[in-house]
Amino acid sequence: MLHIHFSTADLSRIRIAQDPDPAWEILLSLHALGGPPDHVVFGPWRSETLTRVDSSTRMLLALAPPRGYSPDFLTPAGAPDVRSAVDAVVRTGRRRLRADLAQFAVRRRTPSWTRLMAEGDTETMDRLGSALNRYHDRVLARRWDRIRAVTEAERSLRARDFLDGGAERLLGGLGPLVRWEAPVLTVDYPLHQELRLRGRGLRLVPSYFCWRRPITLLDEELTPVLVYPANRGLHLLTGTERPGRSALARLLGRTRASVLEEIALSGGTTGADIARRLGMSPVSAGEHTAVLRSTGLIATHRGADSARHTLTPLGLALIEGHLPIDDLPYGTGAPGPEH
Repeated sequence: MLHIHFSTADLSRIRIAQDPDPAWEILLSLHALGGPPDHVVFGPWRSETLTRVDSSTRMLLALAPPRGYSPDFLTPAGAPDVRSAVDAVVRTGRRRLRADLAQFAVRRRTPSWTRLMAEGDTETMDRLGSALNRYHDRVLARRWDRIRAVTEAERSLRARDFLDGGAERLLGGLGPLVRWEAPVLTVDYPLHQELRLRGRGLRLVPSYFCWRRPITLLDEELTPVLVYPANRGLHLLTGTERPGRSALARLLGRTRASVLEEIALSGGTTGADIARRLGMSPVSAGEHTAVLRSTGLIATHRGADSARHTLTPLGLALIEGHLPIDDLPYGTGAPGPEH
């Protein structure tokens, strides 16, 4: 688990990135590129991308394994564009390079050239900068408008959360793997980590290539950041037919499956919004969300004047196709799928 500790001052210093963060999108897309070929979302993208990268990408994949730690210096804080981000990476000081690469070497065997990198060798760092620029130009540049559209939509949703319910609503709406219980934000995380903000605030970065769980830097002394999936479910519900969609409809019924997917698409929505978007009555929307809640697929957060529905980790796993349908635990008295 990751625990992020807020003070009153930190709550007033939460910021949401205005634009996609180029360094984080590069890093997280490399995680996807090095991941499984049958990934439910990025599998087709991975197959296509592998035909366009050159040998320099091997250096990047070596520093950005799909699981585990990637050196913090690869994601400098707040670079406004890719050239600035790459320049900041190349100019990383020796102290940071040594610390990050020593941490990296604890977890895996590292290429011999990382020893030169740890000493700030100019030729090695220039090779890294060139590889980052080439990778962005060949892979991400053509997709950047799409990346920007998705992250801007997510930023608008979180801004609406803040206007409707302040920092509590904003932090509580970051996804099914994130829980806000003042003054601590708890994130389902692969390792135990404590991040104390100490009045520095928190920069929230919605990311196109961040999938399933948020991510942060390991070094607590760096500028605090939480990178999280932008518009959970948007990748799944656009483009080609998602594998397993017909099975989901058979399990839940077509209408109820549509309700679950609408909640995934929005990242958190009200019953009235569901009814309007799917063309059903508010009463019907309420009945469907009640069943989804009783089976543990969604959680409902009640505010002063509305109830907001979000996916639970179980619902997220089911809609992504990572959970066999036989694992779905129907609650006592919950009706089966309707047609």
